[in-house]
Amino acid sequence: MIRQTIDLHVNRYTSILKEKLRPQGAGSYHPCASRHYARSLSAIRQAKTSRPPSLTKEELGMKSNRMRTIAIVTALVSALGGRVVSAQDKYTVKVRGGLAFSEFRGYEAWQVVSVSQDGPLFAAILANPEMIEAYRAGVPGSGKPFPDGSKMAKIHWNPKKLETFPAATVPGPLHDVDFMVKDSKRFADSGGWGWAAFNYNAASRTFTPGTTADQPPQGNDAKCGLGCHTIVKTRDYVFTDYGSR
Repeated sequence: MIRQTIDLHVNRYTSILKEKLRPQGAGSYHPCASRHYARSLSAIRQAKTSRPPSLTKEELGMKSNRMRTIAIVTALVSALGGRVVSAQDKYTVKVRGGLAFSEFRGYEAWQVVSVSQDGPLFAAILANPEMIEAYRAGVPGSGKPFPDGSKMAKIHWNPKKLETFPAATVPGPLHDVDFMVKDSKRFADSGGWGWAAFNYNAASRTFTPGTTADQPPQGNDAKCGLGCHTIVKTRDYVFTDYGSR
């Protein structure tokens, strides 16, 4: 049907071209008109011969299958893309009236200070470069305080047996991430430190601020760690020593 339509328009254009180029009352074309007609007719013929051939039923079926596959892949990519976009950005989570997760951006790459087993949980204690430098200078054993800007992160995991070596117990699902930051002016009423705890839900892969039902209890402020850290006030409220390595 498409080819018939194209041929119809080409033949019609050829007839019109002949009439336009033929001088009135003349029986033959002017030489210039003849050359123009010849060039135009050659272009038409080339266009006709360069048209793509009609597809066979088998080729049409293959093309249809390809288009269907493309549509399915596009739908899957769109669905997955939507899922990625809708995933939680943990750095948008904040304790109401307290610390924001974003204040500790990049903590995943901080240096390890030490590890511990906190009740049934495993923990790794990390510190930012400013605090690591203070540790190496002898703080807090020297009696000197950590400088403002010092930050710590404590990552808790539920333990599990290592599949390839069952005698070893290793971190399993993430349980929570706790933070503390030194800012003498901002947290003047809590020893110069602010604390925050963020619980992790493995099923939804989301963080939420701790509550008063947690241990330690967290209200709408940055003082959740003050109660237990007061017993190490002489160590600038920091329990963890910098482990030898």
